[in-house]
Amino acid sequence: MKTNDERIQDILKRLETLSHIKPETIPNIDLYMDQVTTFMDEHLKDTKRYPEDKVLTKTMINNYAKNNLLPAPNKKKYSKEHILLLIFIYYFKNMLSFNDIEQLFRPITEKHFNTPEGLPLEEIYKEIFSLEAEEMDRVKKDIVEKYERVGKTFEDKGLEEDDVEYLRLFAWICGLSFDVYLKKQIIEHIIDDLREAEPIKKKK
Repeated sequence: MKTNDERIQDILKRLETLSHIKPETIPNIDLYMDQVTTFMDEHLKDTKRYPEDKVLTKTMINNYAKNNLLPAPNKKKYSKEHILLLIFIYYFKNMLSFNDIEQLFRPITEKHFNTPEGLPLEEIYKEIFSLEAEEMDRVKKDIVEKYERVGKTFEDKGLEEDDVEYLRLFAWICGLSFDVYLKKQIIEHIIDDLREAEPIKKKK
């Protein structure tokens, strides 16, 4: 079994392999659904938990469109902007409900999806992901700091070494989970504020 020190080194190495899809790698021609799923699976394969997992399926895409997360395709073809939205959906779908994602996306799709006015969706994507390297460094630092803190727990408890090792691993996972829990609460609160503000906006 791996030691905790080996685990954190593995995690830091794994984080090095993760990166976003660069806009220039997305075809400038419209794609059929099978081509979209193949593209996403190829470019996001490093994010999969298990090799047999699918990044995106036809059913998923249809559900996104049915729930207004994704604009309808044009003659069964998906544009570069569709793929950019699908990438955002991919990152949000395990954290937020369809209703929350739809609420968050609505101003983006109304003002920036395939419209001559406003900032193109590709520019928004580039601006957001330009922060990736700095944010990744911050995440790595936070993971290491949490790990180092739990390394000082459960000392002098009269426990066997294997038990201490596992309890510290458990404490580390709890610390990481608490951080995710709090941030999810904040995101949901912001989206609820957006939802509550809509009727006021419509009355103007």
